[in-house]
Amino acid sequence: MTCLRCGFKFNCICAMEPQLQSAADFVLLTHARESSKDTNTGILMTRTLPSCRVEMWHRTQPPQALLNQLQDPSYQAWLVFPSDEQHLATPLTLPTSDSTKLLLIIIDATWQEARKMVRKSPWLNQLPRIALIPENTSSYSLRRNQQPGHLCTCEVGIELLKQLHQPQAAQQLQDYFTHFIKIYHADKSGHAK
Repeated sequence: MTCLRCGFKFNCICAMEPQLQSAADFVLLTHARESSKDTNTGILMTRTLPSCRVEMWHRTQPPQALLNQLQDPSYQAWLVFPSDEQHLATPLTLPTSDSTKLLLIIIDATWQEARKMVRKSPWLNQLPRIALIPENTSSYSLRRNQQPGHLCTCEVGIELLKQLHQPQAAQQLQDYFTHFIKIYHADKSGHAK
């Protein structure tokens, strides 16, 4: 029987799921096609980080709750996305005030979809950008045509936790992600690990 939480039939990974805390709030701005894919790793973040939520992206209807949050002066918001000629990326700076909360928006989509989402969402281009320079290459192997230097959504979360000086949480999420990748292959081939 398929586990309703982790989606695996032969190898439930729920017992491996860490419960993490973070100094930041995470929003996964998710493309509609991405939300139904069993290869989506953003779900690993929403399961483990109570401060992580999904907002669905629609070209003509931006998520109102997120727009409201971006207007809230108690949040310092960043878009996690590579720079371009008009939008330079800068290093992540942590809020200097205890009353300011960090809000990190991650585009949860294929790279082709992500570029379109950012291009068609002018409200995103008003945010400062963080471009990640990962320490390691991606170990995400569940989709074809992965570009060198690109990370999957969960790997972005891991890198951000490192930048937030939360190495233990980053390592726990890394271990959970690694276990997910390993079990995914076994489960889809019908084998128990």
